[in-house]
Amino acid sequence: MRVSVIATVLNEGESIRRLLESLASQSRLPDEIVIVDGGSTDQTAAIIQSYTNRLPIVLRVEPGANISRGRNLAIAAASGAIIAATDAGVRLTDRWLEYLIAPFESDPSVQGVSGFFLPDVRTVFEAAMGATVLPQRTDINPATFLPSSRSVAFTKAAWERVGGYPEWLDYCEDLVFDFRMKDIAGPFTFAPDALVYFQPRTSLRAFYKQYRLYARGDGKADLWRKRHAIRCGAYLIGAPLIAAAGFVIHPTAWGLFAVGAVAYCRRPWSRLPAVMRGLPHAGTLDFVKAAAWVPVIRVVGDVAKMIGYLPGCCGVSAIVRRTGAEPGWFCHTAG
Repeated sequence: MRVSVIATVLNEGESIRRLLESLASQSRLPDEIVIVDGGSTDQTAAIIQSYTNRLPIVLRVEPGANISRGRNLAIAAASGAIIAATDAGVRLTDRWLEYLIAPFESDPSVQGVSGFFLPDVRTVFEAAMGATVLPQRTDINPATFLPSSRSVAFTKAAWERVGGYPEWLDYCEDLVFDFRMKDIAGPFTFAPDALVYFQPRTSLRAFYKQYRLYARGDGKADLWRKRHAIRCGAYLIGAPLIAAAGFVIHPTAWGLFAVGAVAYCRRPWSRLPAVMRGLPHAGTLDFVKAAAWVPVIRVVGDVAKMIGYLPGCCGVSAIVRRTGAEPGWFCHTAG
């Protein structure tokens, strides 16, 4: 079974080495690696080229290509019947590809396989970030899990049937691709041991920008409409009402507000012990600092989503005109 690994890159600098080194150490080496560079202005392309004596790399430079366009170009150029997708800068575990393609080898009817991803943390802030924004394997329901394109595999035939990644989206493109895959090619098989490690955002500014852009992608694709409406209602209506009740009616309202805040942070706090194990010299004070970061990260992420979602929604009508898609067709699945 011929397997092609694909990825897109743009100004990855030295971080691309993590991916390339981990690809070179795979227990099952890929038959080819197709990488599309969206027009890097740093040394990314040169670093990739330096690995061609160790890995079967095909590098294609397409200035201006977004992530979806880059993935589609890479897959179109790939010769493998199985496509394994990942992202630049991540670190693959040594048996990632072996575990990811095993379901295809054992069951010819499998069309898609979802791997998993965990935070690769180096600081207390990154540990708090990883615990807040990333699920643990115990949080996952394999029947409903939607894979990230940093760890997923599918047949090239299924990609063709789906119509490829949506090039009209610059963010959240992998979610749209996942929904189409489930509708057209059937559910993904979950391979939890096909693990990828990646570094969370290293600052609140970078995190805010990331989640604002993600939310803008949600708005463009008409994803998670109810979820975003509930969030906006909670912050713009619910929180002010509770605050007013605390001042005007009774201080007990502040107690209820505190209970709600603790409940909102409970799951990230429960993940922290596992994530903090990635920091071998972390102590009790570090754990307390990470726990204190969690509510801050929660609020910043929610604000970013509220600010990003509405501008994304304003672009839906233009996208519908350009692509012919029906607005809201994802909502029956996404909710």
